[in-house]
Amino acid sequence: MKVVTVRLLKPTKNHTVTYQAEVVQMTPDYALVRARWDRPRLDLGYVTFETGDVFFEHFYANRWYNVFELRNATGALKGWYCNVTRPAIISAEAITSEDLDLDLFVSARRDRLLRLDVEEFEERELAQREPHIYVAAHAALDELECLACAGAPPFDRT
Repeated sequence: MKVVTVRLLKPTKNHTVTYQAEVVQMTPDYALVRARWDRPRLDLGYVTFETGDVFFEHFYANRWYNVFELRNATGALKGWYCNVTRPAIISAEAITSEDLDLDLFVSARRDRLLRLDVEEFEERELAQREPHIYVAAHAALDELECLACAGAPPFDRT
């Protein structure tokens, strides 16, 4: 299986998360990769990442978000973690995604949608500094909620 490097840029935290992922599907505008959570247990309150969890990560070069489908080590769906981002840069060797600090968590049954880090996003003052990005980010969050409620891809797998 082909492997790519994934870089998740977090500019407001001066941090980049870098890891390797297996390519499941890739086109110039879309990548689906599989990655394993190899870090210690992380309890976010609404979902817990456990060592061995599997993430099916959807990246888009023409959308302002990515979607991480979360499964435990035995394959049971835990939910979806969605990051509002600038459109991803996708190449045969790497995927780069810049986080805009606005997130959505969707429960496995799609009955709970949690908007996350709204205050952190607003503190960036994009509404004043880069209004087109601010509008695109909110539109992306609304689109994610609509897709999740409808059970449309990538929220159609159980």
